Amino acid sequence: MTWQITAIGVVMAAMTASSRAAEPVRPVIYQLMVRTFSNINETRKTNGTLAENGCGKFNGINDAALVSIKKMGFTHIWLTGVLEQASGTAYPNRPADDPNILKGIAGSPYAIKDYFDVCPDYAMNPDQRMEEFKSLLGRCQSHELKVIIDFVPNHVARSYDSDVKPQSSFGKHDKRDVFFDRDNHFFYLGPNDEGNGPPLKLPTANLPGCNGSFAAESEFGRVTGNNVVSWAPSINDWYETVKLNYGHDFTTGRDTSSLPAPNAALSEVPKTWRTMDEILAYWQAMGVNGFRADMAHMIPMEFWHWSIKRARSRHADVFFSAEAYDTDPAKLTDSHVLDELLKAGFDAVYDDPSYDALEGMYDSGKWANDLDQLTFTGERFHKSLRYGENHDEVRLASPKEWGGLGMKVGRPVAAVLFAMGRGPVMLYNGQEVGEPAAGAEGFGGDDARTTIFDYWSMPELTKWVNGGKYDGGRLSDEQKSLREWYGKLIRATQAPAFTAGEFYGLNHANQENPNFGRVGDETASGHWLYAFLRHDPKSGQSFLIVANFNGSETLHNVKISIPENAWDFLNRRNIETWKFTDRLDSTWSSSAARDGLASEGIALPDLAPCSAMLIEISK
Repeated sequence: MTWQITAIGVVMAAMTASSRAAEPVRPVIYQLMVRTFSNINETRKTNGTLAENGCGKFNGINDAALVSIKKMGFTHIWLTGVLEQASGTAYPNRPADDPNILKGIAGSPYAIKDYFDVCPDYAMNPDQRMEEFKSLLGRCQSHELKVIIDFVPNHVARSYDSDVKPQSSFGKHDKRDVFFDRDNHFFYLGPNDEGNGPPLKLPTANLPGCNGSFAAESEFGRVTGNNVVSWAPSINDWYETVKLNYGHDFTTGRDTSSLPAPNAALSEVPKTWRTMDEILAYWQAMGVNGFRADMAHMIPMEFWHWSIKRARSRHADVFFSAEAYDTDPAKLTDSHVLDELLKAGFDAVYDDPSYDALEGMYDSGKWANDLDQLTFTGERFHKSLRYGENHDEVRLASPKEWGGLGMKVGRPVAAVLFAMGRGPVMLYNGQEVGEPAAGAEGFGGDDARTTIFDYWSMPELTKWVNGGKYDGGRLSDEQKSLREWYGKLIRATQAPAFTAGEFYGLNHANQENPNFGRVGDETASGHWLYAFLRHDPKSGQSFLIVANFNGSETLHNVKISIPENAWDFLNRRNIETWKFTDRLDSTWSSSAARDGLASEGIALPDLAPCSAMLIEISK
């Protein structure tokens, strides 16, 4: 598929928000799943227990690990899943949870049991788990790595009960005889709701050790985390969680305008707002630098305006990123939810559309040109958090996803995503060494994702961990090369052209260019080749980014036309000869006369399958 986009339109998109104050180095986030990251147990028994399969530890994330992560160029670590979750593992001072309300033996890190505590699985001494977490927090910050943790505002575990702050446990003093009350924490099922009334009937009856019942909800029931109003949720629902109530009855629609304003006092806001504010303040006081908000689009925008403002009054530089999807019918705004979240104060929002476009090139017939329509999004374009992997998405190196191309497909995908905007970028642990997530691990089955529900270790990342040395001693040469390449990309894209510059797409100007990477009998360009410019007016730095997404074809004799209005974008109309130098993965360099760039284009070297170049343009 090709898109007809005018050059003038691209220039206008590129110049959006050109007047701005100097910005700090953009966040580069390493998503670290604590449960699996430092686990060197290689038993990997499907549905294995902690004793059988082991578990990552706070102490396992040692100085060697942090030095290596920092050296790659990361600025932030997202310690994923650290909050105490419902789990099938028992401790002397913490009984195991009912298996009927669990996904996997370890439990989902997004079914939080105590917002004021961390998971005992991750501590050498479970009773000292908070002290061990604080030590990890200090280690990260001593290496100048800021720490992000999860903030899961939409739902909690069915067994939620805070022993750290029992007075702040969700559900205490709720009115259970009504579906909705402004100051209830939960939504309560009525006798006539779907599922034939109490008791709650969970879809776990046929799972080992389960009977489909949960004693705590034998006389009352609560709405699931994914808004299912039923006494009998399905196995595809978030049956292990319960929906939180922010003072708006979601069954009445998206109009939340009756909720309090950003300046409202504590006494004026719904009870859940107050509890969530207490939670954020608790972790901020401990030294946590930021939060990744799970499913942020399901929460009223008024809450985000209010809570982020209060969080910033405590620490002005606290970082907020939002996982959100505008296509989800559960979103609580009629406007584009990513734009509304940015207005509410978020620093960044997930760029799911770009991810989908790139994955679609391999799985659903999309073209590289399909990215162009996503560059006309105003402020959102430069405040999108871009990623090629995260815990919810399939692995790039999966043998059954992304065209089955293996770890090499990460190169063009990451190069384009990391280079196209000024917003934060993120890499998921294991991505840098080609973790494939092949085979069934437990609850999720063989789904091309590294499990978040089970005790497990990552076969390829473990080779880098190498018994806690974090020196890559067991990696293949291909894996070492990939990890080194990611480090080069991260460091290169911290240059001003990428952290402060504007974007100018080139595919629109090359669709009729027969030398723009056509494969086979293609009669239009832009299927597998994507190219764009980045330029920072303040520093004068400019780059041409080129990526070949094709997994098997080397692109020969590529020539990229740089139209005349791009010369003004680059402020180079008066420079007669331009020099081009790859700053990513080669020593290639060339020069070209300005007057031939629009008609003849800049000639590039052969572009290998799944490759990319970050070409600096200088005098």
